[in-house]
Amino acid sequence: QVQLVESGGGLVQAGGSLRLSCAASGRTFSRYVMGWFRQAPGKEREFVAGINISGDRTRYADSVKGRFTISRDNAHNTVYLQMNSLNLEDPAVYYCAADFGLAYARVRVNPGDYDYWGQGTQVTVSS
Repeated sequence: QVQLVESGGGLVQAGGSLRLSCAASGRTFSRYVMGWFRQAPGKEREFVAGINISGDRTRYADSVKGRFTISRDNAHNTVYLQMNSLNLEDPAVYYCAADFGLAYARVRVNPGDYDYWGQGTQVTVSS
């Protein structure tokens, strides 16, 4: 089992940056594809970014491509989401999630494919 704890959310002006972190418990972090999702009020949870087990393949939603960067540190059981050029469409609760897979597992975008979730961290963008 994996427990996930997000941090780094907050209030930022449009055009600003935030870095989210997700710390995972357990010794099997390196067996999980990791993803970031977000959910705004009244909307469904949507895929933002994901990274494979070895960290050499990433996948992004079109809405964040070129602005957000996902990375992971398997030695420290942590996945990050660097968010730059934040705009008024980005505010949401951001969740990290873990998808158990084999070494060659791809990043999946369906929330239902992920096994474990954090509690979420709020990101707010002001104009």
